[in-house]
Amino acid sequence: MAKLLLGLLLVLSVAGTMSAGDCDGDREDMIQECKKYEMFPVEPKIPPSAACCTVWQKADIPCLCKKVTKEVEKVWCMEKVLYVSNYCKRPFKPGYKCGSFTVPPLGQ
Repeated sequence: MAKLLLGLLLVLSVAGTMSAGDCDGDREDMIQECKKYEMFPVEPKIPPSAACCTVWQKADIPCLCKKVTKEVEKVWCMEKVLYVSNYCKRPFKPGYKCGSFTVPPLGQ
């Protein structure tokens, strides 16, 4: 019985580790530290805090972008997201898609 219980705990801990690989923690950190810099209206664009840039530097951006829906784009201003990514020295490449937003060519 003890071996069965130990085996079950092991399976549950491995499953928990696998789901922790998702970027939900990054999403929560982004909301907590960067929300005020990335939400509508488009102007003004405010330089983000060091804490926000720290989140940008460590976040799994491709994973986060997969979670950007039309509803998210109604709240988060993708133009400001682009501004913050550039300011925090982790810019998107032109043509990159984040949700339905496509990063424009440089200079636009």
